[in-house]
Amino acid sequence: MNLIETFQGFVAQVPELVQPLIVALAGAIPFIEGEGAVSIGIIGGIHPVVAAIAAIVGNFLCVAVLVIASSGARTAIVNRNRSREAVLAGTGGGAVESIPAESERGGARKEKFQRAFERYGVPGVSLLGPLLLPTQFTATMLAAAGVGKVRILIWQAVAIVGWTTIVAVIVGSAVYAIR
Repeated sequence: MNLIETFQGFVAQVPELVQPLIVALAGAIPFIEGEGAVSIGIIGGIHPVVAAIAAIVGNFLCVAVLVIASSGARTAIVNRNRSREAVLAGTGGGAVESIPAESERGGARKEKFQRAFERYGVPGVSLLGPLLLPTQFTATMLAAAGVGKVRILIWQAVAIVGWTTIVAVIVGSAVYAIR
């Protein structure tokens, strides 16, 4: 909570023109995301619509960068593995390197994500993911699973806009009811 209070204090101290940038920066941080950032902005005195747009932009830009980077990394790894397999097949075999075992905790998370992914698909994981994991984590795992960048970004955008808007309406209504 200290990080959230720091952002709220910072929003109140900077000029009005810079305040949405602080909200966007908060939106890029996992576990704060668009929902937390819009709350910070509204409580800090920014108009709810401006706070929501800034939070959405900050959260989505961070997710987009991570999806593009993750997808590129996955492509590089898949291509490297295919090259190795081709070389091994061409030389008549040889020892295949073993893959290091995952930690139990990481394996359990991956298994939980995989079950949710198989059950709900990209739309479900994207829309329900923020209830359990930050959108940055969900989007990165989708990219690692081989889902297309555009598909991930579309569904993550829908989720970010939806959840941030819901929180903006709730927080905005509460703040304006108190005033």
